[in-house]
Amino acid sequence: MARQAPDSTGIGTGVTSDEVFRVETHGIDPIPDEDRHGSAKDLFWLWFGSNLTFTYVINGALAVSFGLSFWQATAVVVIGGLSFFVISAAGLSGIRTGTATLVISRAAFGILGNFPAGLLNWVVSIGYTIVNTVVGTLALEALFTDLGWAGGDTARALALAVTLAMTFAVAMWGHATVQLAERWMAYVLAAGFGVLLLFVLPGADFTAPAHGGAGLSGWTLAFVVMLAGPFSYLPMPADYTRYLPRDTSLRSITVSGALGGLVSSVALGIAGVAAATQADMTDAVAGVEKLLPGWFQPVFLLLVLGGSVTNSILTLYSSSLNLQVLGIPWNRAKAIVISVAVTALGSLGALFLTDFTDSLLSFLSLLIIVFAPWGGVFLADMLLRRCRYDTKALHTTDSSGAYWYRAGFHPAGMAALAAGMAFAALTCDSELWTGPLVAPLGGGDLTLLGSVVAGLLYGALARRGVPSAPAGPAGPAPAGPAPAASA
Repeated sequence: MARQAPDSTGIGTGVTSDEVFRVETHGIDPIPDEDRHGSAKDLFWLWFGSNLTFTYVINGALAVSFGLSFWQATAVVVIGGLSFFVISAAGLSGIRTGTATLVISRAAFGILGNFPAGLLNWVVSIGYTIVNTVVGTLALEALFTDLGWAGGDTARALALAVTLAMTFAVAMWGHATVQLAERWMAYVLAAGFGVLLLFVLPGADFTAPAHGGAGLSGWTLAFVVMLAGPFSYLPMPADYTRYLPRDTSLRSITVSGALGGLVSSVALGIAGVAAATQADMTDAVAGVEKLLPGWFQPVFLLLVLGGSVTNSILTLYSSSLNLQVLGIPWNRAKAIVISVAVTALGSLGALFLTDFTDSLLSFLSLLIIVFAPWGGVFLADMLLRRCRYDTKALHTTDSSGAYWYRAGFHPAGMAALAAGMAFAALTCDSELWTGPLVAPLGGGDLTLLGSVVAGLLYGALARRGVPSAPAGPAGPAPAGPAPAASA
């Protein structure tokens, strides 16, 4: 019989903690060994399925629009896919602590210092969920039209309701259902997108750039676009490794998750590159549709819908854990209602009141100024501690915990984050902000290097102050790290 699982308050519910089609009862509380299950291969399907999204087709097309040739753009797509090895490795701390990524990051920034990034991550999660919901809704509405029903606002409202229901039901049930849904949807989506590649790839122009040669600006913008997606996952990986048995190989966790994200993102990115050498991709969905036979176009619209849903499931689920980190005194299943309500309101506004999708995407892309340095500090802290934390201290939110540091803030983490953000802001080239160093650097966008600056500085400041805690069961560790005296 499964162990009685605590809710967010630690009170047992009497319900098994993580079963398919039953509401998961664990939230950010550490997963005890007796409730852990699964294997590393589950992570392959999770990241493979969630990244079978049309966004990567758009990203590949953008690389060509920046002036890269087919092979240059393909190289950028592959390098972007390889970044999933870093994203997957960020989940290693989850198996050691049994808790969510944004709980673990308290060790790097302090209990209170962790709050701003947690809030911004929730905004990013909901923002991308809104964008994916809008894309899925428009694809389903277009399918209704192809099937002979041009129902106007009624058709759009129904399409929105169906898209939201598919996403909410899976995310609310929780971890086990999310993994099952991602696996089975991956089977279908992979087959469909495989056929799409067969139609799009043969006609690609393999020889000439689309818009002349790309300079430094074109190359760096292509890398920012391609890496922004994977980087946006950095606050999430431990959310999906925290249930794995403690003896699961760390190498298998890293490789399985990385290969999942790599295969799907690279395949769809190359499809976007190929399509952009043949068609106008200003409207990416319409551009790809023109390259497909008529019988396959309804299937293509279903693929766009399915990819939007698989990606939204992941972001919506993590957003519910995020709300618990921010202090919402509800269990995960209740907290997700807040995220769904905001997603529904944002989607309604985008679809029926005003088209703010482009502005929202620009805003979300600008947040890489925060999340690239945040990721650099988090990964550097994880390396210094060798993925070993005082689990009890991570959940001690007052001054008695080892991660309270100075008034709730870790000076080393905050200083490194500020330095990385300053570098990223000075070298960012986006629609909403252009840093003063962009022109002197020849138009290059070096935002992502903010992660390197932040990580290296954190390593220098905190090297002697963050010893790893001895490995132990989820719960109190034998010894916790002392505050960084040198910081």
